[in-house]
Amino acid sequence: MATESTLKRQQFQIGTYLIDAELARTAEERQRGLMFRESLAENQGMMFQFSQADHYCMWMKNTLIPLSIAFIDEQGKIINIEEMQANNEQTTCAKSKARYALEMNTGWYSQRQIMVGQKVEGLPLAESAQ
Repeated sequence: MATESTLKRQQFQIGTYLIDAELARTAEERQRGLMFRESLAENQGMMFQFSQADHYCMWMKNTLIPLSIAFIDEQGKIINIEEMQANNEQTTCAKSKARYALEMNTGWYSQRQIMVGQKVEGLPLAESAQ
């Protein structure tokens, strides 16, 4: 049941790595997230944007692929990076107030030596992308 996404996309950069991410900006889009997807391309992911910074938690209900998630503050700085197992309903939370969360394939951050404290370029999201 791999459905083609209708979400807007935007490019982000961390260090030398370009990311093509779908944007989950509404409550419905964030709730659906990457559910029922069977794969993600190498440098593709999903950027979740919240209306304000807070201690957000994510889960992997109905998510078929394992993911790595970076919680990101309002300045675009990575707060923490966590690994999430497929179909796991345990929550994974930001360690401090986050405004964004970027889900990528499992191991994506560690394979590229992307660390806490690095900046995600391309934030805040362009208003024209709405």
